[in-house]
Amino acid sequence: MLSDMEDSLKMHALNMIFQESPNVRLSEDSIFTRQFVRALRTPFSFSYPFDSVITVSKVYAPDSSFRIFTWEYQKDENYFRQRGAIQIKTADGSLKLFPLFDMSEFTSRPVDSMRTNQNWIGAIYYNIVQKDFNGKKYYTLFGFDDYSSSVTRKWLEVLTFNQNNEPVFGGKIFSYKADSLKPEAPAYRFLLQFKKDGRARMIYDREMDMIVFDHLVSESNNLSDASTLVPDGDYEGFQWKNGQWVHVEKIFNQKIDISKSDPLLGNAPLEDPLRDKDGKLNEEKLMQQSLKNMKDAEEKAKAEKAKAEAAKKKKKGNG
Repeated sequence: MLSDMEDSLKMHALNMIFQESPNVRLSEDSIFTRQFVRALRTPFSFSYPFDSVITVSKVYAPDSSFRIFTWEYQKDENYFRQRGAIQIKTADGSLKLFPLFDMSEFTSRPVDSMRTNQNWIGAIYYNIVQKDFNGKKYYTLFGFDDYSSSVTRKWLEVLTFNQNNEPVFGGKIFSYKADSLKPEAPAYRFLLQFKKDGRARMIYDREMDMIVFDHLVSESNNLSDASTLVPDGDYEGFQWKNGQWVHVEKIFNQKIDISKSDPLLGNAPLEDPLRDKDGKLNEEKLMQQSLKNMKDAEEKAKAEKAKAEAAKKKKKGNG
């Protein structure tokens, strides 16, 4: 049944991104959203991967307690908004879903407050890193935002759950010295913005157990103009210490030649371009970074579902 629904979903998911008319894209977005929620209401849908719906990012929490779907609506070259939902894993396979409403256009300071799913700062998430401190789980989300015709944004967003198991976005988790390129501290989420298609990296390096991102410089010596910011070959980062992501000013002692595909020392993080040759956002590449994590979570979910079904059959047989 879900496979049949997926056939329809993948068509609408492609149309909401690639149709030329913004009105058609918006209509397809609405159709997709309604059908997607209907599909998710199918019992135990949490274990279904929706692999062919390639224009929607799907990332699982490392502990497999939830997954996040995110995608994008573009009205014109300067209007990009994200859509999304958090699906919580439930023991009985029923649907527990928190829709995400992008309210970024209604604030001039998206870094200065904690938020709920109702006033979310939108992003297409491509990775989740889990850290624990004092018995509480902190899920750091890595997000991408097309933002405008001249600027691209990447976000680090810490997600927690309150006493009612509702999602809470943001917190004073990032510790760094103020400079002209970073959000004014204390920031509730971390923003890296740079020249369109500047290919600035923001990833989690498992071997170093660090968040790694490009150090930026201005092509015109104007650090306040994000459309001029590009990587210079140096890397900064964050390291988890005592419940905070603490800034590391310089990770590598050697500059990295970003024109080469092979990283120096075998540990300099590189990403594939996020756009295809026609300039379209390539969601499939965006999702590749989380595929290993998602695959592990899917296998775990499938095994648990099979175990539950076997127990149910055994109980029915004994009855």
